[in-house]
Amino acid sequence: MAEEEISVQELYEEIKEKNDHDILAEFLNNQNISDVADLIYENEEEEIPILTQLSIHRATSLFKILDHPTQKRIIKNLPPNKSAELLNAMEPDDRTSFLEDLPNEVVRELIKTLDPEERKITLSLLGYPENSVGRLMTPDYVYVYEYNTVEEVLNIIKGVGKNTESIDVIYVINRHGELLDDLRLREFILAPPERRVSEMMDGRFIELNVHEDQETANEVFKMNNRVALPVVDDYNVLLGIVTIDDVLWVTNEEFSEDIQKIGGAEALDTPYLETPLFTLIKKRVGWLVILFLGEMLTATAMALYNEEMAKVLILTNFIPLIISTGGNSGTQASTLIIQAMALGDVSIADWWRVMKREILSGLMLGVILGIIGFLRITAWSMLMHHGMMEDIYGPYWLLIGFTVALSIIGVVLWSSLMGSMLPLLLKKLGADPASSSAPFVATLVDVTGLIIFFNVALLVLKGTLL
Repeated sequence: MAEEEISVQELYEEIKEKNDHDILAEFLNNQNISDVADLIYENEEEEIPILTQLSIHRATSLFKILDHPTQKRIIKNLPPNKSAELLNAMEPDDRTSFLEDLPNEVVRELIKTLDPEERKITLSLLGYPENSVGRLMTPDYVYVYEYNTVEEVLNIIKGVGKNTESIDVIYVINRHGELLDDLRLREFILAPPERRVSEMMDGRFIELNVHEDQETANEVFKMNNRVALPVVDDYNVLLGIVTIDDVLWVTNEEFSEDIQKIGGAEALDTPYLETPLFTLIKKRVGWLVILFLGEMLTATAMALYNEEMAKVLILTNFIPLIISTGGNSGTQASTLIIQAMALGDVSIADWWRVMKREILSGLMLGVILGIIGFLRITAWSMLMHHGMMEDIYGPYWLLIGFTVALSIIGVVLWSSLMGSMLPLLLKKLGADPASSSAPFVATLVDVTGLIIFFNVALLVLKGTLL
């Protein structure tokens, strides 16, 4: 029988009891970074001893993947010389990502601990607008000139490659620092030593502008099979590179923000449990007030039909059904379109194609739900005729069934169109599509759904119940 596998946590506890720092350091440095991160999450009181036992390279790799509250706590509790060593050893883009979420006074103090060169780089990166590509880029990359030979390039890589974040792609610039091309490392390895870089260039490179939004970088990476992309200014001067791992972090953050916005709240800047209570209220109250005012329009719409409802009280039983059905279908359409836009599957130019699809799908979904509603009323009436149910629909149950069925078809069709078109409209106006949150769509559909319902009732029941 095979021995039961011992967890990293158990091994850590066992080695720690021996009180041998060299063995403990060797153990931690040989573990997967993700396993060491789990150790820190499971042993908060041990996070400083664990981090200080790691080599500085491993410590920076670990620090990068920890959540923000843990990072802040570690930096606060680390001895000043250790925190300075950690921050100086971090990649500039990772350091910038950490610093930009801290209060200004804390950032000022931490920047003082950086080496002059690292301080200059960090201040430069922090000078770019928030959520711009400039905040993501790292200035550590390998560049060569077009007149270099392959042999010279390989020597350059050997000399500076160990201090750069990625050497998979080598960037070609001229004497003015302008980007001319990017070439893969394998091309230099396979080329003759005497061949010049200019002979290998084809000019087919993809670059990002330093001022572009980080979401743009995400789209470019998705459309191109690249591990890194060069970042240039408005004059095509090479400033740095953005790597795929940085973009993946941004994608995760953007996804979290969109989910919060779809739910009808502003995006939180910090984890939920770390967000102050009054900040949490502030983030939520704006949309709630807007939605509350919107629901007041629903009450106004109902008041316009008080006379009709007084004549046919049975119609009021279907108001929740109509409202919820319209809200659900509108929410579905809105969420699908927001997700498709985030993935780049749908753009503003596709509005007509989206509308045609939603007209057909909304109509078919409405017919399916309308038939179900009609059959429910019919079944109840049949049971009523056999004395098994109370007569609540009266002799005009068939007309009431048609009223409900036609209303549901109209409401589902309309809410599907509204839910799909609103994100595209907001995008066209320059707003965030995620702001067309599900509650917002549902509120709009509530008002229009009631108007559709009562007007269909007036049309179908005219001369009978109305």
